Amino acid sequence: MNTLDLGAIGNAAVGALVNAHGEIGWACLPRLDGDPVFCSLLRPRCGEDDFGFWSVDLVDLERAEQSYEPHTPILVTRLVDRHGGVVEIVDFAPRFRQHGRLFTPAQFVRTVRPLAGSPRVHVRIRPAAEEGARRPSLTWGSNHVRFVGAGGVTRLTTDASITALLEEQPVVLRDTLSFLLGPDETLQGSPAEVARRFREQTRDYWLDWVRDLSIPFEWQEAIIRAAITLKLATFDDTGAIVAAMTTSVPEAPGSGRNWDYRFCWLRDAYFTVNALNRLNATRSMERYLGYIINVAAAGGGTLQPVYTIAGRADLEERRVDWLPGYRGMGPVRFGNQAARQVQNDVYGSAILAATHAFFDLRLAAIGNEGLFRQLEVLGHQALARHDVPDAGLWELRGSPRVHTFSSVMCWVACDRLAKIATRLGLSHDAEAWRAGATRIHKRICESAWHEGRQAFTATFGGQSLDASLLLLAELGFLRADDPRFASTVAAIERDLRRGDFIFRYSEPDDFGTPETAFLVCTFWYVDALAALGRRDEARALFESTLARRNRLGLFSEDIHPVTGEHWGNFPQTYSLVGLVNSATRLSIPWHEAF
Repeated sequence: MNTLDLGAIGNAAVGALVNAHGEIGWACLPRLDGDPVFCSLLRPRCGEDDFGFWSVDLVDLERAEQSYEPHTPILVTRLVDRHGGVVEIVDFAPRFRQHGRLFTPAQFVRTVRPLAGSPRVHVRIRPAAEEGARRPSLTWGSNHVRFVGAGGVTRLTTDASITALLEEQPVVLRDTLSFLLGPDETLQGSPAEVARRFREQTRDYWLDWVRDLSIPFEWQEAIIRAAITLKLATFDDTGAIVAAMTTSVPEAPGSGRNWDYRFCWLRDAYFTVNALNRLNATRSMERYLGYIINVAAAGGGTLQPVYTIAGRADLEERRVDWLPGYRGMGPVRFGNQAARQVQNDVYGSAILAATHAFFDLRLAAIGNEGLFRQLEVLGHQALARHDVPDAGLWELRGSPRVHTFSSVMCWVACDRLAKIATRLGLSHDAEAWRAGATRIHKRICESAWHEGRQAFTATFGGQSLDASLLLLAELGFLRADDPRFASTVAAIERDLRRGDFIFRYSEPDDFGTPETAFLVCTFWYVDALAALGRRDEARALFESTLARRNRLGLFSEDIHPVTGEHWGNFPQTYSLVGLVNSATRLSIPWHEAF
């Protein structure tokens, strides 16, 4: 069973999730972290008065089929009834170039078309308002319905019968119905013509975007779908990248590990833009660099782990009691307390992202000394914090400790600044940052290496392990042929592997013992195996993990090691980044393919 068998649509301004029967059960407006106008993902339909969804229910439904239009986020759902009637639902968010600029409105387009027989459908559009607390009030005209909530007005423009929509009467579908839901603006043109044109132009945009990707020979379809979905997690307007589209899908059943992921974690965002950059999708990197610079400037050089997609620092975490939660498993949270945590790895994440600007000649804005001086402010924070207790990358809410990964990322900050200074010909600065990196490296090797376990441990002076240690070679802290790396990987295999999956850690935390595996950790393990020359093992495990994607090729955050069921917020950028990185490393080169 996988109840996160959902499809994601979007346009890097807004996003939505659609289930196998064509119900839109999650979407926020007017942007990715906005008010959830559709929220049946967190309030399952169980009564006639339920709301927070947009469904097309086929009378006498027998089966459903669903797929993306190739190389696009345009989702096609086909419903078949017991009498041979067939309905096609097409969902997307417009994204294309017009008038010399990118057009990405806060809008969803849906068409419902009869393909065979005389299908009867109920179209129910019941948005929510005020974080799912109530239904908005309605006004309507001859071709539109306006949903009026405290936070604004959303307009549905359509060529369907307004009376049938308002009264939710079933109709025999004779012709295509077109729906455009978005800003309270008059539509320029007929719904059918605008929907057709938007679909064609959106399809052309994505086909061109995919055509420009640089991808390996193997696993192309999986990589393309992951790349498109990663792009949907970006917010073009500011350059921010959300960790996932959703909030409060629990990491494990009934665990209470329910968090809001509709924000920009500096760590996650770096990994995402780095993966897109490897595929030649460089614009996301350029936009994100601007976001990072603005965030750092606003904080005076001090960074918190996560910000809103507008770059604001205040993410007050609140629990709401009017939404029962995913499959009734609350609590539902809006905002995220992690913004108040100390996570010292963020300085390395920010500098890692900016390093590309000095070495990647494809980028329009090449790094200069001015940018380097801005980054030095972050580097000084890394130097000062490399052995200061924090919550770590797993955002533990208990007592802070000195986490090895955080210290390694502080080393990364100094190491990359030394490399940038060398690139710019600033020899004195290069020497100073190299000395800082050397000092941190020595401290980590003295304090985090456990001679008895023959492994680096998760915290200074500790004994337990965590999966972030799999990145020691990836980040350049150790060479892949360093015996300490191989023995650390071996220790992680013993402690954290459960079947085909690697857990983040195994010790109990504030919410008990982890029950599910954080998917990206398994991909980190795959990469570590490849780095150690164990490529056959790496390929086998990668193929096994790839087979655990949902029906449409997407991953959530976590997976149950026994049932294979997806858990956690969805779709999860970290998991898809892991897929892209591992596939890129393991694929045979193009010149060996034929």
